[in-house]
Amino acid sequence: MRLRAVLGTSFGSFNVLVGGRGVLKNGTQTCRGKLQGRRWYSFLPDDVKSPRSVVNPDISKIRNIGIMAHIDAGKTTTTERMLYYSGYTRALGDVDDGDTVTDFMVQERERGITIQSAAVTFDWKQHRINLIDTPGHVDFTLEVERALRVLDGAVAVFDASAGVEAQTLTVWRQAQKHNVPCICFLNKMDKPGASLHFSIESIKKKLKVEPVLIQIPIGSGKSFTGLVDLITKQQLTWRVKSRAEDGRVFETEPLSQSDDPKLLQEAMEARAALIEKVADLDDEFAELLLADYGEDFDAVPPAKLQEAVRRVTLARKGVPVLCGSSLRNKGVQPLLDAITAYLPAPNERHHDLVRWYQDDLCALAFKVLHDKQRGPLVFVRIYSGTIKPQSAIFNISRNNRERVSRLLLPFADQHVEIPCLTAGNIALCVGLKQTATGDTIVSSKASAAAASRRAHEEGDRKASGEQVSLVLAGVEVPEPVFFCSIEPPTMAKQADLENALTCLQREDPSLKVRIDPDSGQTVLCGMGELHIEILHDRIRREYGIETHLGPLQVAYRETILQSAATTETLDRTVGERRHVVTVTVAVYPIMDLSSPPASCEVTYKDDLREQLSQEIREAVENGVNSSYLQGPLLGHPVQGVSTVVQSVSMEPGTSPAMVSACVSRCMLKALRQAGGQVLEPVMSLEVTVEEGHLSAVLGDLAQRRGAIQDIQNRLDNKVLLATVPLAEMMGYSTVLRTLTSGNATFFLQLDSYEAMNPQHQNALVNKMAGLA
Repeated sequence: MRLRAVLGTSFGSFNVLVGGRGVLKNGTQTCRGKLQGRRWYSFLPDDVKSPRSVVNPDISKIRNIGIMAHIDAGKTTTTERMLYYSGYTRALGDVDDGDTVTDFMVQERERGITIQSAAVTFDWKQHRINLIDTPGHVDFTLEVERALRVLDGAVAVFDASAGVEAQTLTVWRQAQKHNVPCICFLNKMDKPGASLHFSIESIKKKLKVEPVLIQIPIGSGKSFTGLVDLITKQQLTWRVKSRAEDGRVFETEPLSQSDDPKLLQEAMEARAALIEKVADLDDEFAELLLADYGEDFDAVPPAKLQEAVRRVTLARKGVPVLCGSSLRNKGVQPLLDAITAYLPAPNERHHDLVRWYQDDLCALAFKVLHDKQRGPLVFVRIYSGTIKPQSAIFNISRNNRERVSRLLLPFADQHVEIPCLTAGNIALCVGLKQTATGDTIVSSKASAAAASRRAHEEGDRKASGEQVSLVLAGVEVPEPVFFCSIEPPTMAKQADLENALTCLQREDPSLKVRIDPDSGQTVLCGMGELHIEILHDRIRREYGIETHLGPLQVAYRETILQSAATTETLDRTVGERRHVVTVTVAVYPIMDLSSPPASCEVTYKDDLREQLSQEIREAVENGVNSSYLQGPLLGHPVQGVSTVVQSVSMEPGTSPAMVSACVSRCMLKALRQAGGQVLEPVMSLEVTVEEGHLSAVLGDLAQRRGAIQDIQNRLDNKVLLATVPLAEMMGYSTVLRTLTSGNATFFLQLDSYEAMNPQHQNALVNKMAGLA
């Protein structure tokens, strides 16, 4: 029998499996072997493939969730187990083997990390789960941001031996910003040093939330065999003795039948503490407890306790905490049960804007992928209405119409074509050429007008005169911190490179591409060394262009040291028309340097603003804002400056463009007179290192102008917290591996912009000018 290989297709009596294993339908015959790192899929389960269940699931049975965590906490491994136990895959994928479903990019398999978020859809006990696996590396934090923007709930995965780590804090803040209810999963309970108490205290102290412990582990480290469900009073035990066993089968028995009196005592105390905590957080449960059960906590029905935990979770008053070991195949099925039990359905999340659209289509485009065959693939979250292939849509954000040619359901890099999709789901649209991340999609202009009318008819909005927005809030794109030049191998490849960069920018809004006005070079601006390295690799592999990167440079900013005022006159004749304008501006430093570069102020002296026409005011402000883009010292963006326009006088016939040019020249002169100051990005650094290597790491940071903030204990390791200028952190991962024999990890994140001292600033200015 022959196995024909076309990725994403099923063949005769064979299933196509993760890891390249072909299995007969009866599951009795296998042929093993990975073919050049390819991953082959299983058949989709019949209920997932069924168009009826795909198109019209009950909205109360839908869960849109994300998996988020610090690097290497086990997000992708947890996702793989969910897919396996739900029946979506027929074999367990492994990050180390490079055969996972959600890490399908070549770069992800090579590095063993998640780079871009991947969506998969599967069923679990009559519930449809749309899951997005997100990256843990800070360079790809926008992937987490835009995923959380459209999700209704999230699972935060923790390394039980490390507790809350640096990137965990970042993704948790992102979830809180979007008011996303969360569940905590303490992974790696089989790891030496795993500690339930340490992890709970870490969640409480660092995340500032109330952990609601609903499971306790049975054993710890290598002796971890299962868990106790405190709500149902059930003992769940996995008899998994090796990684080859899949953990699908586990034993469940009432806690009362346990032959371990110590475990029984611990579990009953933990359940009493759970009931007391839930009563403190939920008034309805507290009243029920007092009225019907008093002090008899053992009599509280599991269903009532579960309902109360759900209310606490949805109100974000507390977070349920579960435990397990994904790699050892323990505890993932109860986690899936908790997702369906405690996280909200789409109709339980409040979206005021959706109410105005009623049954009309309203969706948010939250991600774009480029496919060589299909073109742009746009991920959309449907908030109301229905979307179908060959239907016209109206993009409110861009004020244009487009047509959806095909509609797909996402399964990582494999997609299933479907006839329509309803509210609460996530879909892939083919054919949307202009739509970008953050755009709001509706069915028509008339639909948007009707929604606007309904919004204005609401008494409170009409009375307040508040401006109604028909656009769903998009995502905030962070400012890049690294940049470098990129060049094609030959001029003949320039057009291909520009096309590749255009496609990559649509996929990744955190990538900025600009043309240097002096050299004419194309400049890539990214979130970090790894980010730019991955982009460069993708251009080479996916677009076949062997580009050359210039040296990485740091995205500095500039400000001024003192106040200055100056006057500039522009007298120019263009054709037969003479343009004469005189402008006086004053600039003042603003002490707050933590604000973004665009937060420079423009004001007018006395009543000058009212004396100028709107056209001239716009020209003046354009001139001021353009001068903020390039500072007088190094040409980097200016921040922390307040500008006062003191006078504008011009002869009749002077064009607004000349006014803008004069203002820009006057601003440049004033900024130079005020004395320039370079601001450098300072990073927050966290290094986890063995105590024996601590002194070497400290000595290296001292040479990098690092400032040590704290040194903490984490089990057998030391956690070093410091702030370090980004310019000093080039190639730090290689140096750290050398100093610690590969036994240390570090996390780097932008903390603030701070003024450079005069000595370092002069050295930098000379270097940029080619004098050093």
